[in-house]
Amino acid sequence: MRKEFKIGLAGIGALLILFFGINYLKGISMFKPESYYNVEFENINGLSLSSPVFANGYQIGIVRDISYNYKNPGHVVVGIEVEENLRIPQGSQAELVTEMLGTVKMNMKLNHEATVYVTPGDTIKGVANSGILGAAEENLLPQIEKMLPKLDSILTSVNALLGDPALKKTLHNAEQLTASLNATSNDLHLLMSKDIPQLTSNVNAITENLKGISENLKDVDYASTFVKIDSTLQNVRLLTDKLNRKDNSLGLLLNDEALYNNLNATTANAASLLKDLQEHPKRYVHFSLFGRKDK
Repeated sequence: MRKEFKIGLAGIGALLILFFGINYLKGISMFKPESYYNVEFENINGLSLSSPVFANGYQIGIVRDISYNYKNPGHVVVGIEVEENLRIPQGSQAELVTEMLGTVKMNMKLNHEATVYVTPGDTIKGVANSGILGAAEENLLPQIEKMLPKLDSILTSVNALLGDPALKKTLHNAEQLTASLNATSNDLHLLMSKDIPQLTSNVNAITENLKGISENLKDVDYASTFVKIDSTLQNVRLLTDKLNRKDNSLGLLLNDEALYNNLNATTANAASLLKDLQEHPKRYVHFSLFGRKDK
């Protein structure tokens, strides 16, 4: 009897642990007093049992029961349990919100301006808020449906464009252009890394030379140099004046036409005499071992 009693107590304890454990996992507090309310919706958007109920972002209870209202077709009654200390003002609403992942939660929108409260067990009005997904479905999907024919036309045009041989030729030309740009880039890199530094070095050397020349020119006595140049030009002018006058030998030689003709005639006679001397030397020079013979 003791053994069977112990086994029975162990079984009852296991059932109690299982019962409380399941309720705990569901979020049901067995030892905390709670109030029960009904919320009526036209569409619960997939709300499930044990879904949390929030007020101002704080969980105040859970969904305990969901049933179809056969007395008022088209409506669903959701039973919720909330903390006993929470008093729900009249005019409050329960809102269903669909989240990004598709889960549905209930938000209690409390009317804090009211001074009369809902009695536990009464029915609260429920509204649906489809959230971002609902807004996308209501606003974005119609726009997408309008765009589908245009998208189909665009895809047809794109396919025609991709099948055009001119596009392949253009891509080939673009590839060749890219290769040319790469070659140009390599040449430019070589120019920047080799020729430009050398040119810069030469420019620097030229600059240094010009600097040296500038330093040398700075030491030149320009006034004395210009005086000497003026003196030289004066002498050249005097020489030119003398050459243009006939009161000197060089002037006569350059300006007297008769003297010039005489010199030409004398030169011509001298040339003729030399030529005759070369051709007939015996006319001018005679040698004899026995004396001169009269002619």
